[in-house]
Amino acid sequence: MLAFPALGALTYPQIDPVFLDLGILQLRWYGLAYVAGILCGWLYGRAIAANPKLWPDGISPVTMTEVDDFILYITLGIVLGGRLGFILFYDLPRYLADPLDIFRVWEGGMSFHGGLIGVVLAITLFCRVRKVPLWSMLDIAAACVPFGLFFGRIANFINGELWGAPSDVPWAMAFPMAGPEPRHPSQLYEAALEGIVLFIILRIATHGFGMFSRPRFVGGLFLAGYALARIFVEFFRMPDAQLGYLMGGWLTMGMVLSLPMLLIGLWGMAFARYHSHASDPRLIAKRAEAETAGSA
Repeated sequence: MLAFPALGALTYPQIDPVFLDLGILQLRWYGLAYVAGILCGWLYGRAIAANPKLWPDGISPVTMTEVDDFILYITLGIVLGGRLGFILFYDLPRYLADPLDIFRVWEGGMSFHGGLIGVVLAITLFCRVRKVPLWSMLDIAAACVPFGLFFGRIANFINGELWGAPSDVPWAMAFPMAGPEPRHPSQLYEAALEGIVLFIILRIATHGFGMFSRPRFVGGLFLAGYALARIFVEFFRMPDAQLGYLMGGWLTMGMVLSLPMLLIGLWGMAFARYHSHASDPRLIAKRAEAETAGSA
């Protein structure tokens, strides 16, 4: 049994989940987190596409305009995939019983793994329509995802949801909806690992080692890095109440869904090879356009 000293836990900073109440319209931190994540990811993606030092032959296979146009696709992929993923992976019986609950997004219920599938499908469709190299687009998107993960986990913390297991560590805190026991602030663990640490690792790979020159390496590194971080934090996080532990008092749905990510990520890194796109007609035209603009 864990001991829970009365004065040993940190005070949970109760923040109103609604940061702006306009009466008929409420703006919530959770929604703001999505906006902030997409906005920061978009700006970072543009910076990557515009930086010739990151790409073989000095020209990115993805233009800033294409990054701009991709925002609609990725937003739909995140929202639709995240929502459908939560329904299918975490609480299908509830939504089969009351299908209208599907549209009550203000009550929460988004899945990262579902959102990931939605984003991959959105990228595939966009690249097919716009004739953009698929692996390079996936790599750029992967480098940008930690922004959304960081803000999303901070929003989970503000909402007092997805709390951790009971603990007596000095930084444990009691969450209002989780009872009196101090618990791991697992949302902050995930914000740190999936957001900050993973961003730094990807940044070193892309800006320090030039890994955009090896299509699918950055995407593979993101998948493997996220999977390892998520599996680790799942040992400190309570499983979803409607599912509980799947086996042995430790295996969770988050772990199960992360294992394929780890395997795919390792495959992506292992088989990534140097590729310059130098013979790509699109790049030849872009190089000529850049030279023309530079001499004007």
